[in-house]
Amino acid sequence: MFNLLKYFAFFIITIYILSACHAWTPTESKHPPLKVIYGSFIGDYPCIIAQEKGFFKAQGVDVEPVDTELINKGYIKLKQANFNAGKYDGISLSLGSIIILSATNPDIQGVLVIDESTGADVVVAQSQIKTVADLKGKKLGANLGGFSEVFVTEMFKSANLTSDDVKLVKLEALEIPQGLKNNVIQAGHTWEPHLSQIIKLGGHILFTSKQTPGLIVDMIIFRGDTVRDRPEDIRAFVRGWLQASAYWKANVQEGNAIVSKALKIPTSTLSLDGVNLTDLGENKKLFQSSNPNSIDKTAKIYADFFIRAGNVTRIPELKSLFNSSFLNPAS
Repeated sequence: MFNLLKYFAFFIITIYILSACHAWTPTESKHPPLKVIYGSFIGDYPCIIAQEKGFFKAQGVDVEPVDTELINKGYIKLKQANFNAGKYDGISLSLGSIIILSATNPDIQGVLVIDESTGADVVVAQSQIKTVADLKGKKLGANLGGFSEVFVTEMFKSANLTSDDVKLVKLEALEIPQGLKNNVIQAGHTWEPHLSQIIKLGGHILFTSKQTPGLIVDMIIFRGDTVRDRPEDIRAFVRGWLQASAYWKANVQEGNAIVSKALKIPTSTLSLDGVNLTDLGENKKLFQSSNPNSIDKTAKIYADFFIRAGNVTRIPELKSLFNSSFLNPAS
């Protein structure tokens, strides 16, 4: 009887130990992949490299691949509508577009500056237009009501022109080549891969973002509920993105090949010339309000312009719109 009790006690202790060990076994996150949609500008493409090279997963987060068909069609407004509807956790947008979006969806936070355009954004023109001053009385295509309109307005100032001197036509960047070809417009704001098409058609570059330093930056923003519920996933996402940006800059040809294959576009249309893929140190400086080139100060330029134009009715609360905490390790 004693032996039976001894064996029974041993059995109970063994079961307890095994159960405890099972309870201590780490479990994988039950969170679904972060759904992040990005745009058609080259500064958005580190997302592709991070996904293909496994950088996101290595940093501890699953990211759902973007619908490349949606990117190729350039449906910016549809992209934002889907984000507002909760179909995506995060989205890449220009700083100007973020200001517009925050007017109707204030519960968003910008967590990472992904690039600064230092020449990649261009105003192109037909061959007979030689200078910015020649645009007077002509038609220029731009994405009105967003950063594009601010950019071309800055260009007009360089030639003592105003928006009243030029007929602005609302067009997306991908529509500019056809608009120039059909003479619907005589100039327009665009970027690669559309720029290459325009050059082949005989157009030329009239003005670039190199002449407006700090004005055009793109960011990743997340929905407020995602920020509150999944801070570590966002932190891992930021690390993976920055890792991909650094990898691309160090391995340009391979990075171009990865993007080319994913988007089914020629590598000849991919160039990091004119765009700065911002690193961690640059991000920390851009988030500092004391920095003369901070995103706070640039956001105020956009907000003031959009208020004057009637696009928004109030200046967003910048302290809650930008969140630099995800640039740092968890405390």
